[in-house]
Amino acid sequence: MNYRHAFHAGNFADVFKHALLARILIYLARKPAPFRFIDSHAGAGAYDLAGAEASRSGEWRLGVARLKDAEPPPDVAALLAPYLDALGPLDAIGRPARYPGSPALAKALLRRQDRLSLCELRDEERAALVAAMGRDSRLSIVGLDGYVALRAFVPPKERRGLVLIDPPYETSDEAERVAKALATALGKWPSGTFAHWRPIKDRREDANFVNGVAALGIGNMLELEINVGEAPATPDGRHPLTSCGLLVVNPPFVLAEEARALLPWLTKVLARGADATFAIRWLTPPQ
Repeated sequence: MNYRHAFHAGNFADVFKHALLARILIYLARKPAPFRFIDSHAGAGAYDLAGAEASRSGEWRLGVARLKDAEPPPDVAALLAPYLDALGPLDAIGRPARYPGSPALAKALLRRQDRLSLCELRDEERAALVAAMGRDSRLSIVGLDGYVALRAFVPPKERRGLVLIDPPYETSDEAERVAKALATALGKWPSGTFAHWRPIKDRREDANFVNGVAALGIGNMLELEINVGEAPATPDGRHPLTSCGLLVVNPPFVLAEEARALLPWLTKVLARGADATFAIRWLTPPQ
């Protein structure tokens, strides 16, 4: 599966992923000590939903656009506020001026003392990332394979932070590479927080991946999933993704509780049918 993000920016998976990432970043910012955000596959950083790729798929219409007229209850509104603030105003059809990818979201939420380390191997994507992120003394962008860069970047000198592993799933061995990278990075930085987002297309294959990660013997792994149900084909004849997961190692102790408030509401807003579901479970017990 090739998950090139420009086609999918602002879809249900982004809303799910970024609302939860915002909660992790907000938690890390509770302490005055600096922390680092590391993105192994940063992409273009921010996306024009009126651009050719996003217009071709139209997936954002079933994602971020659903938030335009949604009215969350007060507790959910408070949890969503950092993500919605980073989005900025939505226009009449539910489009932000530019959809913030994970790098832009992190930049909006990090403080002056925090740092961002972004990896993007593709030249074209990296050029777009540099343009999207602008000049910022907190920021470094490198043209390295994200898995290779992780070995060099962890542990960061701050000894606090979040690593996002969000590859485009271009190769058949991507899941194996993720599991190996997690094992290596956690061996070097066992107290770090790691989040891995993945599309779920085949439940059996995904179960094999999840079981393999759990078998690493690392404690404190939280699995969060959303399935929005079936949808009609897009204008270009593709069948959109319906399910994805976010695996968080060493999550903030409040994340599972916050997800129990957020995910029922998000699932209802993003649902495409009555079969929409979500899941919150510990793969390995919290420590």
